[in-house]
Amino acid sequence: MKRSLSGLVVALALTACKEEPRGKMEPIAHPPTPAGATAAPAAKPAAAEVVPAEGAVLLRWKLAKGEPRAFRLSFTPEAAAPASEPAAPPSRADKKKGRDPKAKAEAPEPAPLMTPTELTYLLERTSSGDALLRITPASGAPDEASLSDRGFVLEGLQGATRNTATLLLELPRDAVRVGDTWSLATELVVPDVFGRDFHRSAGERHNRVKLTALTPAENGEQVAVIEYDLGEQLSGIVPPGYKPPDARPGSDEGKKTAGSQDVAVDVKVTARGEFLVKAGHWRTWEGTFATVTKGPARAAAQLPAGTQKVRLTALDAAPAAPATPPPAAAQPAAP
Repeated sequence: MKRSLSGLVVALALTACKEEPRGKMEPIAHPPTPAGATAAPAAKPAAAEVVPAEGAVLLRWKLAKGEPRAFRLSFTPEAAAPASEPAAPPSRADKKKGRDPKAKAEAPEPAPLMTPTELTYLLERTSSGDALLRITPASGAPDEASLSDRGFVLEGLQGATRNTATLLLELPRDAVRVGDTWSLATELVVPDVFGRDFHRSAGERHNRVKLTALTPAENGEQVAVIEYDLGEQLSGIVPPGYKPPDARPGSDEGKKTAGSQDVAVDVKVTARGEFLVKAGHWRTWEGTFATVTKGPARAAAQLPAGTQKVRLTALDAAPAAPATPPPAAAQPAAP
């Protein structure tokens, strides 16, 4: 009898230990979805609209489908005056003999100049919604590139063509205020053309674009005045046996160097443009490209040779595409 009472007490004690503590919160079960009904999808967060802060502007190219924008880009070469020391006054002996003291110094050879060129820039929105740039020279095949809405070259173009398009089209990534500066994705000098054994002695680079003014215009328009100051310099020594990659076959410049040779490249860009904020395109853009090279270094410069005055002019209408010549008629086979 005592054993039965003891077992009963132990069983009651174990049952008490398994009881849930008082005050425990139970999760509330959601009611079942009715038959045939679908659960509502989770709401997606709305895309944040970029709103410039007070006093700032967001510069973007505004292109609509079926409404291309066309510009004419013109290059005008200038003969740059060579830098020289002030001329010393002629001596008495020179005056008596009628000699010109300036003739003692050999005149430097002028830098090669680029033939005046005109290009047509056509920007349009394709049916897929992408921005497309088509560059058509006065003679030759056109070149194309895809762009972002701020004019950044996404794909296409090389060398001087790409650098020129970047200078003309690329706008700042973020909204800017008067006095703000930014840089462009240019590469005005390419040292890789000199090869792995190139000994670099000096090099400098500056790349600054600045919003200098923001002025009101007619019909609620704003004019953003932008100034450009870019430059790259590089100098060094190429080893014996170097051959410029852009040399003409059979020419003296196409021959390999017999010994080490000094090379130098200096490219500078200064420009000023007026961008219409509301309309989303340039009103005016003018600048100067200056390229000076020493030795077999022309291929390293990624802008036209010499000093060029560059001007971008808006066209009222897009030029008509050049007509494709009809295929030649098949000639009958000779008997």
